[in-house]
Amino acid sequence: MLRRDKVNYYLDIAQTVAERGTCLRRNFGAIIVQNDEIISSGYVGAPRGRANCSDIGACTRERLGIPRGERYELCRSVHAEANAIISAPRSLMIGSTLYLACRDAKTGELVPNTSSCAMCKRMIINAGIETVIVRNTREDYSVFPVQQWIDQDESLDGTRGY
Repeated sequence: MLRRDKVNYYLDIAQTVAERGTCLRRNFGAIIVQNDEIISSGYVGAPRGRANCSDIGACTRERLGIPRGERYELCRSVHAEANAIISAPRSLMIGSTLYLACRDAKTGELVPNTSSCAMCKRMIINAGIETVIVRNTREDYSVFPVQQWIDQDESLDGTRGY
């Protein structure tokens, strides 16, 4: 019997978590894994108790034509990475891996070549997560050593979004 490789196995789970997302643009799913154990998961959605964009049928950023990676303060949602970090103790996240998958909310198709936004990158750094792996296709993915995000501080050169 052929078994799925471990990285794509975890990315499959992150992609399934993304299906819970309530954003009208992009639905990310994230899982944090430490020592081959999933310690947390998160998807894109409004804070607890608030209406989701999918419930109200509107996205402020989309209505205003704001490109990806910009003006997240106008977004109703908490990002998948942030939700996963919020749900895990830091002591378990130190040295862990975050797996991330993104679906286009309109088509359901995978969105290749994504990454965490600048705010989520800062949270990932502070959480002590060591590596982020992002799905590009069903088989291919990108690996981001978090140390690279520390060494190449995008906030100093004005780089926006993913």
